[in-house]
Amino acid sequence: MTKSIPTKSIPTKTIRAGLLAVATLLTVGAAPAHAAPQESLPGNWLHLTVTQGDLTSSSVHGALLLCDPPGGQHSHAAQACAELRAAGGDISRVPPRADVLCSMIYAPVTAAALGEWDGRRITYKHTFSNSCVMEAETGAVFQLSD
Repeated sequence: MTKSIPTKSIPTKTIRAGLLAVATLLTVGAAPAHAAPQESLPGNWLHLTVTQGDLTSSSVHGALLLCDPPGGQHSHAAQACAELRAAGGDISRVPPRADVLCSMIYAPVTAAALGEWDGRRITYKHTFSNSCVMEAETGAVFQLSD
């Protein structure tokens, strides 16, 4: 005769939330850590990533932005550095573009930055409803390709 062990069921919503949190940490945490410089670079710099889609079908693009002088792997380094200088290195203070109209199509994009600006550690992460909204709100900072 075998004894049955009482089990407690865990709601599916809780399991999904836990898996989502773990997958997010693995996806977002792995990309910048692998590609970001291990030691501090001279001057102002940011390692930028843009993750398109959800966890089941995402693609990550990244670039190093150097601003003293403008360069790195960023397609629009001079413009991005100028916008960041005007905002004191605070991506959330980059003035939004008023002349852009974006569709209301939901295609989530997560923008993340890790680096240094005027001796301060910079970390930024925000999910936008689509890439048009991201570029309208962050200027050239996350415009990683032409």
